[in-house]
Amino acid sequence: MKRLIGYILLVCLLIASKSGQLYASGSAEEKLGVYEQLDSYINEGQVFTDEKFEKVDIREAINKPTIIAMVYYECPGICTPLMNGLADVMKKSDLELGKDYEVFTISFSHTEKTVLAQNKKKTYEKLVGKGDTENSWRFFTGDSLTIKGFLDNIGYQVKKEGSEYIHPATLVVVSPDGKITRYLHGTYFLPFDMKMAIIEAGMGKSGPTINKVLKFCFSYDPEGQRYVLNITKISGTAILILAIGLFSFLIVSNRKKNKTNNAT
Repeated sequence: MKRLIGYILLVCLLIASKSGQLYASGSAEEKLGVYEQLDSYINEGQVFTDEKFEKVDIREAINKPTIIAMVYYECPGICTPLMNGLADVMKKSDLELGKDYEVFTISFSHTEKTVLAQNKKKTYEKLVGKGDTENSWRFFTGDSLTIKGFLDNIGYQVKKEGSEYIHPATLVVVSPDGKITRYLHGTYFLPFDMKMAIIEAGMGKSGPTINKVLKFCFSYDPEGQRYVLNITKISGTAILILAIGLFSFLIVSNRKKNKTNNAT
């Protein structure tokens, strides 16, 4: 029985390992996800266009704790849940937008222009419904070179598939002097977590990321022209859970069998 259990676990772990290798495959130069740059600073000279058609140096515009949301406005995937989650936690927070913090939403698609940013801002202003959304939640677009430099600066890497992108869902929190102090991953945020991130950013104090699980947009299938769930991303976890369940079942069964043999 022990030998059987060992064989089963070995096979399951090999399969899970192989699934992990499939998910991590790609050229050495290719990066996708978030490579945290805690305590690094936003570089000067990275000029984007805001929803008022004004040219803005992001570093110079930061003068209080700032949340940066990297999205693209026409994203069919997790950008909308991310933005909804951000708007929801802003609405619930007892901190005041414009007084205690600011929010910058930046498109990483160079094809998106200011009119689209304006429309997105109107939508999310209504969802928040409080604070100085007019001046303190700004929506930016930029050219490809500036966007690439900014993504490298904050450690946020995306991949274009067809006309869409595969990308993570993450907020970057920056101190008033432009230092990266926190990353908040996911699409749902607790008011306490955001409040602490903002308060600590105000003190220039960086903090470790507790939730390191990244959520990605679905992979794009160019042939089918649709987004599909990346099965290799979840297969390793699923197989591991099955292996643990099978292992537990076999142990319990073995113990029951031993008890029965001892009783006789």
